Amino acid sequence: MSAPNHSELDRAAIDIRRAAPLMKRAARASLTVAALLIGIKFAAGLYTGSVAILSSLVDSLLDMIASAVNLFAIAQAVTPADRQHRFGHGKAESIGSLVQAAVMAGSAAFVIFEAASRLLAPPQVRNPEAGIAVMVVSIGATLALVLYQQHVVRKTGSTAVLADSRHYISDLLTNLSVIAALIIAGYTGFAYADPLFAIGIALYLAWSAYSIVRVSFDVLMDKELPDIDRDTIKDMVRGHPGVISLHDLRTRSSGPNVFIQFHVEVDRTLSLLDAHEIVDDIEGELLERYPGAEVIIHADPQGVIERRDHFER
Repeated sequence: MSAPNHSELDRAAIDIRRAAPLMKRAARASLTVAALLIGIKFAAGLYTGSVAILSSLVDSLLDMIASAVNLFAIAQAVTPADRQHRFGHGKAESIGSLVQAAVMAGSAAFVIFEAASRLLAPPQVRNPEAGIAVMVVSIGATLALVLYQQHVVRKTGSTAVLADSRHYISDLLTNLSVIAALIIAGYTGFAYADPLFAIGIALYLAWSAYSIVRVSFDVLMDKELPDIDRDTIKDMVRGHPGVISLHDLRTRSSGPNVFIQFHVEVDRTLSLLDAHEIVDDIEGELLERYPGAEVIIHADPQGVIERRDHFER
């Protein structure tokens, strides 16, 4: 699953006041599902002796830890700005996502180690029917959670919920792989299928962890909004009748929060009040497009450009 950009997340519709409850509910749902899956996979692992189920159980255990961290990170991210944190706490989401990525990478390493040892002496899988039934239940619960998480991501743009969703999408593939391993190992006697599928699952977990790290670093390093959003902002500002030109556009996101700042050139004969009204109009238009965004606009008299950004006019 590729990382959605801000346009796919419908940044224009995001309002932190509405996003916060959705994000918290998604985190609690994730924690609940992880606890459910741990219980049924533990029983199935003991009953079948499958290392593939063991790998899925380990993943669910770490899911629960990651979901708990995620819930804390989201609670911090949606906390309003305060005296010590003037730009809010949105980056807590990305820090939580990095913790999730570390958890995924650790689980991948553990599963590879365990599966490699089983390759040397692969055990026979017992009672594959019970294991398959448990994994079908796991798929149903995980699929319902992922669909809800994707809904929340579209509504909020949350990087933490996105990371959690990716993790559970990998769980869907994990569960399907476990079923395949149980069928092959349990009904054909090819015992190597179980550890080989487990290794494949672990490699996918490692790739998912890398993808999460990449998205989180973009936020933590204040990467600009996607070009389509920047172009939209430029068109809106330049389309205002009182604006002569636009320069020094800078944008970034922090959790569900968007920050936009730029300079506009206006007629040098305008009064301070008239220039202020133009800036207010532009800010209002941008807030209609990006609810809850923090917009900073500096008005320059025509012909006096205080160029601070050498990358783009």
